[in-house]
Amino acid sequence: MEKAFSGIDIEARFEHARDVIREAGKRAMEYYEGDAADLAIETKTNALDMVSIADKNVEAIIRDRIGDAFPEDGFLGEEMGIEKGDNDCLWVIDPIDGTACFVNQMPTWCISVALMIGKEAVIGLIYHPCNDELFSAVIGDGARVNGEPAKASSAKRVSDGVMGIGMSHRLPSSSIVPVIGQLLDEEGMFIRNGSCALMMAYASAGRLIGYYEPHINPWDCMAGIVLMREAGGWCNDFLDLPNVLEDGGPILAAGPNVAKHLADMIGISYRG
Repeated sequence: MEKAFSGIDIEARFEHARDVIREAGKRAMEYYEGDAADLAIETKTNALDMVSIADKNVEAIIRDRIGDAFPEDGFLGEEMGIEKGDNDCLWVIDPIDGTACFVNQMPTWCISVALMIGKEAVIGLIYHPCNDELFSAVIGDGARVNGEPAKASSAKRVSDGVMGIGMSHRLPSSSIVPVIGQLLDEEGMFIRNGSCALMMAYASAGRLIGYYEPHINPWDCMAGIVLMREAGGWCNDFLDLPNVLEDGGPILAAGPNVAKHLADMIGISYRG
């Protein structure tokens, strides 16, 4: 690893979290393969922004198992909010990213776990149980898919591959429609599969040329940021945004050759 953090064993945390996310995935699959009608569903703001009992229980598994091993660490989760620790470690958790897909028995959902130390994201884990694929990265040690090296797309033009796009009803359609229009005008193509974390994982493995969403919460993208950067890709300075852990913000991740062009297209500051 390139960076050392005094008194914090990143490798031990990575190895433990890697086991925990697979355990959480096994529990999530039990819900997913069961009767979706048995899942208690709550909507947050609209029918596509929902939480199930599976989300809550999977997050509890992750918090409990990591907390048992590293009781001084803090947590920020989509379902249970923030719990500050006694050190600079903060685990950022999305127990099921793509809940609308999950409860409708579509396979485009995943579990996302990241570790921040201070203002830096140092561990990224995204597990896709339906395909048994674990995307993992530790700062300074590269990105992997099921243990094999992963690399961001080498596409030189947006027409060389497929772009991941995300959108929610937190913003008006005008925040995304012009981007899609310009992408199509340049003979590019896009996909929206319902899970930011999973599409960022795919971008880190070079399956997508990049991913953009005009507003996202930190638990949806934190692991993906680590993965993309360790895979040789580029991300905007999401963690430098004001109050980002509370308010979220825009995320753009892309292969190195198209990153500046996409940033200019969208209007996001690019620093190579």
